[in-house]
Amino acid sequence: MTDWNAFLPPVFVTIKVSLLAGAIVFVLALLTAHRMARSRIRGRSAIDTMLLLPLVLPPTVVGFLLLVLFGRQGWLGQTFEMLFDRTIVFTWGAAVVAAVVVAFPLAYRTMRAGFEGVEKELEDAARAQGANEWQVFRHITMPLAGRSLTAGFLLGYARGLGEFGATLMIAGNIPGRTQTLPTAIYTAVDAGRMPLAWAWTAAIVLLSFAMLFMAERFNTRSR
Repeated sequence: MTDWNAFLPPVFVTIKVSLLAGAIVFVLALLTAHRMARSRIRGRSAIDTMLLLPLVLPPTVVGFLLLVLFGRQGWLGQTFEMLFDRTIVFTWGAAVVAAVVVAFPLAYRTMRAGFEGVEKELEDAARAQGANEWQVFRHITMPLAGRSLTAGFLLGYARGLGEFGATLMIAGNIPGRTQTLPTAIYTAVDAGRMPLAWAWTAAIVLLSFAMLFMAERFNTRSR
């Protein structure tokens, strides 16, 4: 029998973290993907590789680098503490940072492909009719790339749901605060609480399946 008092907190933390991370990833990936899809700047391949790097790095490596950057001795950590008089490591905000970093490459790659699939001639035709850049982006580019953008958000959200290594490194595993479903499952298995581990596993499998299913539907319809 599942202990609901123990079961629910990691579920709520995971949903809260992944939703906020998904929203941040959507905005960052949208702007970056559009810029990279339409730019011909020097070093574009190197920049693109750097943006995709967290996709292939071990999560513990990503977590270590984030800990160095956002720790009390890191320049981002010192800046955050100076501005807000608090640290970010080992808070649920740190879990959001970890989810954003690991989810961004997947969302970015999907969105960039969507923007690259939009015919530039259509955008040029709109400009020739007097449309400004915002109008072109809103009325031409966004609708035509819309399914890829939605798929990118869903894939990024699903990736954020399953983040473990980087989250554990920078946010820890504090019940009710930073303990997400992946870290909760690890703790439950280590403690021999298998029914609870199975319940959490079922929850994250269902959430991930729903996101991936919707992303695949959008991708299929856009072909």
